[in-house]
Amino acid sequence: MPKNFWVLIDSTNAELKAQIAEQSLRNAAEKAGSALRVEIRDAQGIRLAFKGTPEAGDALLVIGNAEPSAVFAGLPRTNASLEEALRDSPALLEKAAKADTTAPAGNAGPGALIVAITSCPTGIAHTFMAAEGLEKAAAELGYRIRVETQGSVGAGNPLTAEEIAAASLVIIAADREIDRSRFGGKRVFSSGTNAAITDGRSLIKRAFAEAALETGSVNAAAAPTGGGKKRTGPYKHLMTGVSFMLPFVVAGGLCVALAFAVGGINAEGNLAQFLMKIGGSGGFALMVPILAGYIAFSIADRPGIAPGMIGGILCNMLGTGFLGGIAAGFIAGYSVYLLKRFVKMPKNLAGLMPILVLPLLGTLITCLLINYVIGTPFAALNNFLTAWLKGLGGANSMLLGLLLGGMMAVDMGGPVNKAAYAFSVGMLEAGVFRPMAAVMAAGMTPPLAVALAVLIFKTKFTQEDREAGPAAAVLGFAFISEGAIPFAAKDPIRVLSSFIVGSALTGALSMLFNIELHAPHGGVFVLFIPGAVNHIVLYFLAIAAGTVLSAVLLGVLKKKAV
Repeated sequence: MPKNFWVLIDSTNAELKAQIAEQSLRNAAEKAGSALRVEIRDAQGIRLAFKGTPEAGDALLVIGNAEPSAVFAGLPRTNASLEEALRDSPALLEKAAKADTTAPAGNAGPGALIVAITSCPTGIAHTFMAAEGLEKAAAELGYRIRVETQGSVGAGNPLTAEEIAAASLVIIAADREIDRSRFGGKRVFSSGTNAAITDGRSLIKRAFAEAALETGSVNAAAAPTGGGKKRTGPYKHLMTGVSFMLPFVVAGGLCVALAFAVGGINAEGNLAQFLMKIGGSGGFALMVPILAGYIAFSIADRPGIAPGMIGGILCNMLGTGFLGGIAAGFIAGYSVYLLKRFVKMPKNLAGLMPILVLPLLGTLITCLLINYVIGTPFAALNNFLTAWLKGLGGANSMLLGLLLGGMMAVDMGGPVNKAAYAFSVGMLEAGVFRPMAAVMAAGMTPPLAVALAVLIFKTKFTQEDREAGPAAAVLGFAFISEGAIPFAAKDPIRVLSSFIVGSALTGALSMLFNIELHAPHGGVFVLFIPGAVNHIVLYFLAIAAGTVLSAVLLGVLKKKAV
């Protein structure tokens, strides 16, 4: 037996199991006459660190998806799961004692390390579903994997420089632009989150076959800045801007709602006026500049931020609304991108490009085009759209609700869903709140309908589906449409058609009832904030109607489960 067993445990979402496994392994090591040295990591980082330095003859045991530092590179390594450690700790230590030295970095065979990043525009459901899909697929294919989730609260399980350096492959499964500066010199493959969610095995196989070398220094993995960034399509640039904009809209919208709650419909009183100033003059005023700035950032990296944001502020002054902000972001981003490509400076002055030349020229080009070319027509378009939406009533209002509601259920977090959502968020800044209400209600309907259907029509669903029903309900109440994706993936034609009809009804009823919503996310958990939504009873009625309709259609259209 080795003198020391070095055991690295990933305890993410399994803290109690990790503690039991540690004690079980420690007892087994003592009986074998060896010392056990343990490091435990969770989503926040290292909870219990190794003490000491490994020596020749020691053995390394890695439990879960954690990756050891470079000092363990020469030790025989064994990978295992928490369940294996709990099931038979002595046998696992015996297996670790007989292990060969791990395969070198860069090997694409069994045991190769993959590092990945997942992220979606809202940073909620798709981010973590994609991570789960990659982790499951990697385990099935025999690879080790570490996934960093760049969600709404920041990076979860952040990758270390050592892990990146040891990785054979980097996978970026994201629907918005991700900073690649850490991956200089590594083989990188990019895709959207849907590919990781629906078929992670195929994605990993394709990534090994098609990954391209990222530009930049091989040592860039340890650096927070620099490196190259690949351009992507307009949709991804737009979603990057939307993802950064959302927190400002949420904060601003809820402050406006609180102002109405405190001071009535006219927000009367000092406190109400102050809350209105925070929401309207603060959060909503920053919405267009942030949107424009981060669209430009997605296209041209950091030098695009200043031209984009300054262009966005000019759009606010000219009254172009969020449509002008989108245009400003793309103008700024592509202007700076082209300047970077074609404007060359002497080597001793090259450092001035990102901090002086690109921001200055990019800002001038963007603002001149906005002021003299697109400002007036976009302002007129924004005024027309705002007036038209505010004046909608009756059948026209219902038709818009039908369209927006149906779009929310077409792909549940995909491009069509996000288009309807981005449009509704953009209208908040113009003071048009009904589309937002219709979109959020329609987005809640699919997972709620599934949860109801598995209760009523049990024979149409497998035992696994019935067990997943309550989780889908929770996600539905939180306005996370993606909770229904696993059900739709199994039977897309019948399930999606049921969802679309129910969500369209919910959207139409929400518009017909003239329901206004000031918060762009949160589901039922924000509806009870005074002023966040009007006609709350009618709002729940609209959601219930669409949910019941979709659930009944599921029961009628789906075949009996095998």
